Amino acid sequence: MDRQLRERFAAGDRSSLRDVYGEFGRPIYSLAYRILGDHGLSEEVVQVTLLNAWRGAGRFDPTKDMAPWLYTIARRAAIDIYRRERRHPVSSETDTDIAVLPASLDQTWEAWQVHLALNEITEEEREIVRCTHFLGMTHGQAAEHLGIPIGTVKSRSHRAHTKLAGLLSHLEEATA
Repeated sequence: MDRQLRERFAAGDRSSLRDVYGEFGRPIYSLAYRILGDHGLSEEVVQVTLLNAWRGAGRFDPTKDMAPWLYTIARRAAIDIYRRERRHPVSSETDTDIAVLPASLDQTWEAWQVHLALNEITEEEREIVRCTHFLGMTHGQAAEHLGIPIGTVKSRSHRAHTKLAGLLSHLEEATA
């Protein structure tokens, strides 16, 4: 996210909220879904997070990265909603008493770093990574799915993984 957008957001520029939502809506939803395991509640977390962020925009320091700040707000919102739902459970024969542990701030930060790194590779390489890692396809299945030769899938996959390894090398150093 560029500094100009962060400054507009901190200054209360309404049009900046749409851009912030466009950049952070999906990652916030993913974080909430990992905590809550419910699509509707995760959507609520996105709305509550952005509303709370907007209310606190004047306290946001535009010289700092917005992601950790938003993820902290999102995590708190998800926990609040989780507690609310626990107090007022909807009875169902399929309900279970499994606790969902919230993602740690480190895990959230690492997930955000992967998100940023994926945005640095080409769309073609990103599509290969999506097919093979997120959809669990083999190279052959990805080639068939994308309608391209398997050799192209393999070369793009190698290029993408080489780039991602370089872009994410700081994560390995941070955990060492």
